[in-house]
Amino acid sequence: MRLIAIVDYGAGNLGSVQKALAFLGADFTVTRDAAVLRAADGVILPGVGAFGDAMRSLNESDLTDAVRGCALSGKPFLGICLGYQILFGASDESPGVRGLGLLPGKVLRIPFAADTALPNAAETYKVPHMGWNSLDLPNACPLFAGIDSGAYVYFVHSYFVRADVRGEVAATTHYTTVMDAAVRREKLFGVQFHPEKSGAAGLAILKNFVEMTT
Repeated sequence: MRLIAIVDYGAGNLGSVQKALAFLGADFTVTRDAAVLRAADGVILPGVGAFGDAMRSLNESDLTDAVRGCALSGKPFLGICLGYQILFGASDESPGVRGLGLLPGKVLRIPFAADTALPNAAETYKVPHMGWNSLDLPNACPLFAGIDSGAYVYFVHSYFVRADVRGEVAATTHYTTVMDAAVRREKLFGVQFHPEKSGAAGLAILKNFVEMTT
């Protein structure tokens, strides 16, 4: 088993990720050390809160360059929730704040009710989106090996990704609009949902990631 580094930059839900990896028997460490990140065989970038706050915390931790380098290195890298969104260049949530700019696309506010044909839309949809939604899997992706289209995972977010490169979209979901729930570029992955809180399907996704590092 090889080492997975979880980035501790002050904006991540570290406890749940640690528990899930421990359950899977993975060898991992939580770190603020750039050298440890660079030496690790895989990296997980969690994130909760606001886009601007997350980037400020990452920059203040002096880990921005190390995180960017790991994501571009070819080693398995997984951004979770806000850690997924900051892989992109900017977000409507924090105008003027630069993200990591690793993937092309937009981070947009979830529309209150994009489908006006739905009855009682104001009661049906709430923002933030909190709860279980099913995934569609439009493109083959090793992160979702063994996962069937229609599997349910757990979301907590008010903003969503719309990737520019549709061939890099590994999963979508629908909540008032179609949202890109996961992207993949080689071994760089990002997921909007929380696999560590998504039951058996989420553990299977994390297991796939762990196995990429061995």
